[in-house]
Amino acid sequence: MSGRIKPYTALVIQPKVKIAQNRDDIMENLNRVCNMIDFGVGYYWELPARLVVLPEYFLQGVTTPGKGEDGLEGFMKKAITIPGPEMEILGKKAKQYGIYISGGGVIEKLPEFPDRWFNTAFIIGPCGNVILKYHKWHVPAYIGLGTSPHDMFTEYSKLFGGDLKSCFPVVDTEIGKLGTMTCHDGATPEISRALGFNGAEVICHPTANQSFEGVSDPWDFWVFTRRARAHDNMCYVLGSNWGTCEYDYYPEAFCPGHSFIIDYIGVVNRIAPYPAEQVLAGPIDIEALREHRSRVSHNTWVDVRSEVFKEMYENPIYPSNLFPPGHPPRSLTQKIAGARQALDVLYERGTFTPPYGMKPEEMSAELDKRVAHAHAQGTLRKFD
Repeated sequence: MSGRIKPYTALVIQPKVKIAQNRDDIMENLNRVCNMIDFGVGYYWELPARLVVLPEYFLQGVTTPGKGEDGLEGFMKKAITIPGPEMEILGKKAKQYGIYISGGGVIEKLPEFPDRWFNTAFIIGPCGNVILKYHKWHVPAYIGLGTSPHDMFTEYSKLFGGDLKSCFPVVDTEIGKLGTMTCHDGATPEISRALGFNGAEVICHPTANQSFEGVSDPWDFWVFTRRARAHDNMCYVLGSNWGTCEYDYYPEAFCPGHSFIIDYIGVVNRIAPYPAEQVLAGPIDIEALREHRSRVSHNTWVDVRSEVFKEMYENPIYPSNLFPPGHPPRSLTQKIAGARQALDVLYERGTFTPPYGMKPEEMSAELDKRVAHAHAQGTLRKFD
């Protein structure tokens, strides 16, 4: 896109999320975020809003290990398609206000792979259409049942591409170059670096992050890692988490807020450090970002010296193609098998050192014991 980009307001929505059991629950969640968009656009009229970020699983919610954990069938009952009626409703809202809307954690079913679901993020443009779609790459084995493209990479890449631009898309818009990554994607540097490589200036970052995952002091893992992602790539990171939730098996503050707006030098400009509904608003200045990137001082891209680092990635750690067509992940127990193989690799290489008295080849068996104990307690589903 050409032409000067004027500063604008970005809205980060932190809503109440109901763990959906049916279509009515999905619509209740959708109507709530639409009302919050109406509020934010209306309240922050002086520097008009141009971008809205919604959290992970804002439509359908999610279940986790323990009482109330869903298997594959439970998720597929509430899976939707993109495009579809839910995106049409958000598209009308985007068109109404001339804004971009980004969200994630959509439990999406694809006609190409109908036996599973993907954790999908999207960006809708002021035209009302989905202009970017991204399938979450780092779906953590211990808590995420959705399929990652990596889980069936050979077949996935044949249809959707397997290069950086295909897997981590960035769209060039009138408000800057926008990309998205979801929750655990931001825990390690690779996804944001790929988005930065593809030109991202604003990373929309939906999450459903729990206190157990380090959302609050003293372990504010959610914030300090994402500050690093913004600083590393000299881009804005807009992180949206739940406010409160409604589910029989969760505390209301299961994902306790701490949504934020982080600027391109890693400074937290806005944060909601509490578990409650909120709409954050902050200015986005793309021209200032572009001027900052033109300097060599503290320029984290200019100083990339990459030759030797490829050694870390030449041999995989987490195995690909664990869940090819016809064999979707049906329970978290199945997905943990990938983490087990990764542990074997890390101990065999010497990257990890075992605790005193243990041998590298014994370590994955420790994980097996923990899984077996969880099965015995009923806190982790066995294979369906």
